[in-house]
Amino acid sequence: MDFLTVLISRANYWAYIILMMIGLYAMIAKNNLVKKIVGMSIFQTAVILFYVSIGAKQGATIPILLHGHAPETGGNLAHAATGHGTAAVQAVNYINPLPHVLMLTAIVVGVATLGVALALAIKVYKEYGTLEENEINQRLRRG
Repeated sequence: MDFLTVLISRANYWAYIILMMIGLYAMIAKNNLVKKIVGMSIFQTAVILFYVSIGAKQGATIPILLHGHAPETGGNLAHAATGHGTAAVQAVNYINPLPHVLMLTAIVVGVATLGVALALAIKVYKEYGTLEENEINQRLRRG
């Protein structure tokens, strides 16, 4: 495989890397606190998308679906599951649900973090009258 083929076949990973770099740039380079918060949210979204994508498997099914892979036993799944039916149960290729469950938790934590960060930004604005980091630092140094 040449470089261009590998680059195109991994386009989703490149998209995640670009999103991560945009979020990281916003958190580091921007002076406005709201822009930093938005950058943090973009970075978190990129990480979540990355973990969900590595949890996917080609040709696999979710662990709940049995009917899609159950052998024909005249409608009796209990006999098929124990091996007493007319055909033995075949090995099934399942998707690991753990990355998806963990990312669902990360989404909930991220929404809570975003809410707290925005609430703190409102408090900072009420206290200092600005959301620019360098102006807030100047006022803090003055005492």
